[in-house]
Amino acid sequence: MKTLRTLAAVLMALGMMGLAHAADGETLLKDSGCLSCHAKAEKVVGPAFLSVADKYRGDKDAVATLVQSIQNGSKGKWGRMPMPPHASISPDDLKTLARHVLATKP
Repeated sequence: MKTLRTLAAVLMALGMMGLAHAADGETLLKDSGCLSCHAKAEKVVGPAFLSVADKYRGDKDAVATLVQSIQNGSKGKWGRMPMPPHASISPDDLKTLARHVLATKP
């Protein structure tokens, strides 16, 4: 019985860590200014996160590609409007942002 309680506690803690990671991605989107130009499902200035996730689904290099685009900016990938560089975002936060955007579901 004690083993079952321990297992339940571990599983609950792991589940909460997953929620914290998702919340971190959402918080970073807000704090980094991403939502000034992007939204989940509709194009604002830049593409919708859902469109980005769809474009890179199944691409093993998707996280690295998005990290590069966020950090250095990009031009011509989604139309004429360039994305400005965000060089001040830490490498870990860049990866969290990229993973969060790529995990966008309808």
